[in-house]
Amino acid sequence: MIKEVDVFGVYAPPLLLYAALALIVWQVLRIVLERLGAYDLVWRPAVFNLSLYVLLLAATVAILK
Repeated sequence: MIKEVDVFGVYAPPLLLYAALALIVWQVLRIVLERLGAYDLVWRPAVFNLSLYVLLLAATVAILK
């Protein structure tokens, strides 16, 4: 059973914390990919960003669960 996580007295669902962690990792990875010029090779950057975030969120849940 999934339990709530106590964050400074406020109970939050674990998925919210996983999503926040994945968002931080995604932002760093996005900046690195922009500086490397990887977005020149991507057809639809918005779809690529969404897919990358979903993969990071799934990996975060799988690792921390």
